[in-house]
Amino acid sequence: MLIFSFIKKIFTHSFILIIFLLFIGCMGFGSIVKYHYDNGEKFQFLQKYVMLIASVPLEVRLMIKHKSLNPYKVINKPPKLIKNIKKKRFEIFKPKPKPRKALLVLPRYDHSLGRAVVDIIDLKDFSVIHTFQHDNSELNNQVTNIKEFSRLKIDGSSDRFIYRNPLLLADGSLIPTLSHNAPLFKIDFCSNLIWMNDEEIFHHSLMLDHKNTIWAVGQMNPKSKYVEKYYVPKYNNQDFVDDSIINISNDGKILFKKSVTEILIENNIFTDMNTFTKTGTDPIHLNDIEPALYDSKYWKKGDLFLSSRHQSAIIHYRPEINKVINYLTGPFSQQHDVDIISDEEISIFDNNNSLFDNKYSKVVIYNFKTRKFRNIFYNELKENNFKTITQGVSHIFGDGSLMVDEQNHGRIILFNNKGEKEWEYVNKDKNGDIGLIGWSRVIENDVFINNFRILTANLKCQN
Repeated sequence: MLIFSFIKKIFTHSFILIIFLLFIGCMGFGSIVKYHYDNGEKFQFLQKYVMLIASVPLEVRLMIKHKSLNPYKVINKPPKLIKNIKKKRFEIFKPKPKPRKALLVLPRYDHSLGRAVVDIIDLKDFSVIHTFQHDNSELNNQVTNIKEFSRLKIDGSSDRFIYRNPLLLADGSLIPTLSHNAPLFKIDFCSNLIWMNDEEIFHHSLMLDHKNTIWAVGQMNPKSKYVEKYYVPKYNNQDFVDDSIINISNDGKILFKKSVTEILIENNIFTDMNTFTKTGTDPIHLNDIEPALYDSKYWKKGDLFLSSRHQSAIIHYRPEINKVINYLTGPFSQQHDVDIISDEEISIFDNNNSLFDNKYSKVVIYNFKTRKFRNIFYNELKENNFKTITQGVSHIFGDGSLMVDEQNHGRIILFNNKGEKEWEYVNKDKNGDIGLIGWSRVIENDVFINNFRILTANLKCQN
């Protein structure tokens, strides 16, 4: 009775009562925030408003810091790059005696335009012969899979997105991925939307196979069976990035999809999900799929070479029998690009994020016959201070020349087959600001090039 009398006496003072109620309220508020971050499924309505209130201090701080009522628009726009600021936009160092017959598909962000474009450049004289720039609002408005793409209109707004690894087709149409996780889509020569697929999240690279279908990097949702059975219950969340290979028809229909996690477990490369839980929620980070277009002694037509950045591995996979033929690790770290370059060799664009000797990115060749790795153009890359920690691609021309894409710094360099720098390009706009580039692509097919030149001469677009 004395205790109750004491409590009653305390609460006659309104100030103390208010302090007590605030303490209880803070405990309840904190419990709901913790429950939210533990991925609790109950009280969704209450969680929504509690988290909205909890985010206010951060929002105010960002508004003050960036002097904007919409700070996320400021901080999420592609950055202006500085490493190559003293370089010219385009400079020729060693002219090729004979004009180079090739097209460069160059996705880039132009700060003066406030948006991304895809330039098609004729490498005989580095002239822009066509430019793609689709209406991103039209694409975003057609998306119906709101659950998968709830932030698309924010992250995919015209002033934020960057085209990635656009696939230029023989009819003059273009299929790109975008810099944020997004639907896959196709636009015509005049950048009008032809189709859009929002069944899955698509990201990173695109490649045509021998059947003229498209291999794309995607994410499984719902999760694949091993992830759904073992990872999600154990960690009580859906954050695991279940990277997958997706085969798509030319009219945008999904023909086949398979989780890379499943591939590795079913082939006993890893024995269970515990392997992946040690490396966080994005253990694979698939960033390239290279289809084999012909048979050789070391692969079959239809095989795929998969680049897993976070495993620092190249996975040689045969979809028709669900078999991993080779699992390659070696003198490369967190690589981004793999290409078949001969009947017995592949090239690997090595970002080279190893613990030691990691100052420059490299291009590594693996020979299946000798089972050995070697570097090419290493001294030239070193002399040009070439390093991109993430992303980037390389292309080895038919004559042995090498083009490398320094994505993080908006630069492309072409070395001739003697190792001499033929030209260098920095993605500077008319104001001298440098924007990101999004994994360029080289086309050397003579018939394709001639037909595309005819298209550019005859077709005139209104947009």
